[in-house]
Amino acid sequence: MSDRQFEQQSLTVAVVGDVHEQWEREDAEALKALEVDLVLFVGDFGNECLRVVRAIADLDLPKALVFGNHDAWYSATHWGRKKCPYDRLTEDWVADQLEITDDFHVGYAHLDFPEYGLSVVGTRPFSWGGPEWKYAEFYRDRFGVNSMEESRDRILAAVRETSCDTIIFLGHNGPYGLGSLPEDPCGRDWNPIGGDFGDPDFQEAIAATRQLGKTIPLVTFGHMHHNLRHTKQRQRRSTHVDATGTLYLNSACVPRVIVTETDVKRNFSLVSLENGVVTDARLVWLDRHFQAIAQQILYENPGKAMRQLA
Repeated sequence: MSDRQFEQQSLTVAVVGDVHEQWEREDAEALKALEVDLVLFVGDFGNECLRVVRAIADLDLPKALVFGNHDAWYSATHWGRKKCPYDRLTEDWVADQLEITDDFHVGYAHLDFPEYGLSVVGTRPFSWGGPEWKYAEFYRDRFGVNSMEESRDRILAAVRETSCDTIIFLGHNGPYGLGSLPEDPCGRDWNPIGGDFGDPDFQEAIAATRQLGKTIPLVTFGHMHHNLRHTKQRQRRSTHVDATGTLYLNSACVPRVIVTETDVKRNFSLVSLENGVVTDARLVWLDRHFQAIAQQILYENPGKAMRQLA
């Protein structure tokens, strides 16, 4: 199916924010109850949590994922390796995660969804965020990548391999350039307070993708949680729209599952697209019966509002 045929369709994408071991069979049932077309996972499933990764692999819906920093918690850092709960001489949980998700993991890779007229491109997997090139040994040994520039080039190589001209970017941490206030989508809200903690390789890959003639309706990620550390008076700004109309969505509303004495509430970010353009994005909370009990409108395309008034 071509991008032109896709323009006659509408599409609902569910973005699952940082999981942190909060995934169970009911989450898969909730996604089916929402009747979503595509599910995107931004990573941080747990501290190299194979149980959750296996459960997500069993999800019977079109899907794509990237891994977050917690998904290499015992492998990427010296202090993590010291705390590793398994024998690293005989086991490798990072490699196991990559093998389990081989069909739908898009870190430094892509998946084409021709039935929807779009491709999903993943950015640097296992990102810790920020402008510094961290954990060089991990990226050298696992991916043969030695710098931000090489990382950008790996992302762009995946873009060039896509079969569709409409691209959704999926990352764990967001791109540099979305603001430097602590409440911005990738703003640093721990000491020293303030500063843009986005990924420069991600930002540069987005700019280069546009130069290739590709359209980018949505860039989505997590990592930087909505609840801020430096204040409880407000939450992180979860969306940003650039001059081209691309929606940037931070989906990390953590905890994404809240258990009370009488109910279990779980959240998903839902993004609607029409004609290859994002029309709206919302954060939805479902109860244990998968009924919507709360909804927050995160973004509404001005063109949609004008059509409704016409």
